[in-house]
Amino acid sequence: MPLLSIESNATPSDRDGFLAEASHEVATMLGKPESYVMVRYAHNPDMRFAGSDEPLAYCELKSLGLPEDRTAEFSERLCRLLQERLGVPPARTYIEFGNGVRHLWGWNGATF
Repeated sequence: MPLLSIESNATPSDRDGFLAEASHEVATMLGKPESYVMVRYAHNPDMRFAGSDEPLAYCELKSLGLPEDRTAEFSERLCRLLQERLGVPPARTYIEFGNGVRHLWGWNGATF
């Protein structure tokens, strides 16, 4: 049930391609079937970071069994994706990682 949420004041030139690439990247990083991966992107022009409205992003990557010893690697890969596809420099990206609890994640009328 990996979930990648991206909120940014920058917009991708190819939204569908960006979402597809992000979905594939999450599945590859976590070694999970892409059929379980959800990616959401929200454009929010009302964001500032370090006193500036230059391109920025806030992301959350949540997954059951998230390997916490690999978050630095995941940060590097996601920052690269955001820089290439949105023009957001890594220094203007925050990423929050979360290791989900099975009974607190619902899906298909039940929980994991």
